[in-house]
Amino acid sequence: MDHDRLIAHIDMDAFFASVEQLDHPEWRGLPLAVGDGPRSVVSAASYEIRKFGVRSAMPVAQARKLCPHGLFVPVRMWRYKELSRRVMAVLQRFSPLVEQASVDEAYLDATGLTRLFGPPEELAATIRTEVFRETGLTCSVGVAPVRFLAKIASDYNKPDGQTILREPDVRAFLDQLPVQKVPGVGGRTLEVLNGLGVRLAGDVLKHPREFWRRKLGERGPWLYELAQGHDDRPVTPFTPPKSSSAENTFGRDTRDPAVLRRWLLLQSERVGADLRAQGVRGRTVTLKATFADFRKLTRSRTLAEPVDDTRSIFETALGLLKELNPRQDLRLIGVGVSQFGDRPRQLSLLEPETPARPRTALDSALDAVRGRFGKGAIVRGDLLDFDE
Repeated sequence: MDHDRLIAHIDMDAFFASVEQLDHPEWRGLPLAVGDGPRSVVSAASYEIRKFGVRSAMPVAQARKLCPHGLFVPVRMWRYKELSRRVMAVLQRFSPLVEQASVDEAYLDATGLTRLFGPPEELAATIRTEVFRETGLTCSVGVAPVRFLAKIASDYNKPDGQTILREPDVRAFLDQLPVQKVPGVGGRTLEVLNGLGVRLAGDVLKHPREFWRRKLGERGPWLYELAQGHDDRPVTPFTPPKSSSAENTFGRDTRDPAVLRRWLLLQSERVGADLRAQGVRGRTVTLKATFADFRKLTRSRTLAEPVDDTRSIFETALGLLKELNPRQDLRLIGVGVSQFGDRPRQLSLLEPETPARPRTALDSALDAVRGRFGKGAIVRGDLLDFDE
């Protein structure tokens, strides 16, 4: 019925890997993993490479052993964020109640939408069609009366599939659901449950709420509620991010000023592009550094005026690096911008020239070219021969 609560969970299929195959058609159908540094982990695995046992969060070195002929490509977070924004914009067409859970998944409050888009099956199919039309990427959709069941349902018919779970079917579904699929169950909690003979979510109801409180603390009553199909958490609409950052772990530790300088320029370019795409500026620039011994340091500087141009971000980060003056090799460096303030105004030809204006105009031109022809269409001279 229209007044019944419905939550949809939209999950992009192998998102990072799918984006790489979208941008490089010659890679489609090939085993591909996102993550290529010897000390990196796999950020995403295509469905083709998963057949060899490669999974997300696996060390790249291990993944290469499992699939020596696989393609291992660097992470391009700027590109994934760009497509993620387009996906979220599509979902906003269906309902203002959209909660982005991560770069590749979101919840949508579908309550009452059947009047506009038909039954849940048609709604899910329309969402998948519109996401593909806008991005060229597939997603999987789960629709259920509550959040956690919608998330579980979206994983049932991947990739490019959908699963609809109606209220009358919830009890039977939970009775057969492996308990490790319940959000928050894993590791130590799963050991305790298995030790008590709990293999399915329905098994949890063999014991009362207080039993689970004694066994699992505050997580016990929460698990008991989920096992009954109860989850009153609402879909919380999108809240703007409070910062933007980019970082890289080096293939080899270094403190070479020229190498670090070029990394900072590349990262400043990524952050600046992200800020401009969001339509925000930030006043605080932060430098993040991890040394060879894993010691971590951050340095920040707050500017008089908010910025979104690459050069201002880079010069501030470079100044912070010079102040840091590392005397030990670094394994990671990163740049971030936060404390968002005024939104950029549209440039006018009648405005007086200012030091920041040529920078903003140059960045806008670069953004336009890359938006139409891809990131590699134009490269700053300082990064021409730089191998990420």
